[in-house]
Amino acid sequence: MPASKILMITGDFTEDYETMVPFQTLLACGYTVDAVCPGKKAGDTVATAIHDFEGDQTYSEKRGHNFALNATFDSMRAEDYDALVIPGGRAPEYLRLNADVIKSVRHFFDAGKPVAAICHGAQLLAAAGVLKGRTCSAYPACRPEVELAGGIYADISISEAVTDGNLVTAPAWPAHPSWLRQFMAVLDAAALLETNAA
Repeated sequence: MPASKILMITGDFTEDYETMVPFQTLLACGYTVDAVCPGKKAGDTVATAIHDFEGDQTYSEKRGHNFALNATFDSMRAEDYDALVIPGGRAPEYLRLNADVIKSVRHFFDAGKPVAAICHGAQLLAAAGVLKGRTCSAYPACRPEVELAGGIYADISISEAVTDGNLVTAPAWPAHPSWLRQFMAVLDAAALLETNAA
């Protein structure tokens, strides 16, 4: 029954699990997901990084897989999508410098569409100026960015997620079950609202 068309904005050294798991899970649940990266086209790949929690003061980083994009950033229009997914990893750090990415992220908030961000994805949300007054989880090292952007940092377990209206966020990939379950609930609620309004 899901008819939602979802945009995933990703980039080189995106976190492996935070890109591949939501992409494949949402496809398996019947959603359409277009994964794009600025400067790349459908069929190109982005390099991924695997972030593990191994008892050090921060995550470790290892080279992951090559993730194949299935849509082209330059030809996509945010208006054509019902929801947005922002994986974490290293990609948000440089994607937030791209004015077209920022404009796309703002569109989803201006339109009240569902948005899911995980881990360092909050860096894109902060740069887009969409966190003022919003509760947002992220990797703990991103807490200052969330708070400096006017957001309320959700200090939750690494396996939990939080929903604030149309925004679903989580600290890192161990939260996937909770994060994806909450995001799909928001997607279903948005689809129901749209159906009732039609």
